[in-house]
Amino acid sequence: MNLILRNQLPIRPLPGRGIQLVAGKENAASQSNLVTMGFAHYSAEYGPMAPHRHAEEIVFVLDSDRSTVRHGGFGDGPDALGEPLALERDMILHFPENEWHVFEYAEGGHLTIAFFYPSAGVYTGQVKG
Repeated sequence: MNLILRNQLPIRPLPGRGIQLVAGKENAASQSNLVTMGFAHYSAEYGPMAPHRHAEEIVFVLDSDRSTVRHGGFGDGPDALGEPLALERDMILHFPENEWHVFEYAEGGHLTIAFFYPSAGVYTGQVKG
């Protein structure tokens, strides 16, 4: 067992978010080939996020201030995202395999989530199949 304290995890700045990686293949506090889990913070500090998709993802909203999610478009690409859905603390989102999504926030807003997905990670192009 690995005991990990969130307040001791480094924040890795990435385009559109700051990540604290708990479990995963690379740069994680605990190495795993089967699952990726961590925390992400979205705010102006990290800039806007690009739409992305995963093999599958579950998100738990820890904190939200004027943040939204847009999702949809499995094979149509990121341009087929739907209308924004306002996010609130304690919401749980389950994105099916290959569903495009993006987290956004109004000026001065932010979003903090816990995320979980299989080790296959983020798809950036065409689905392998």
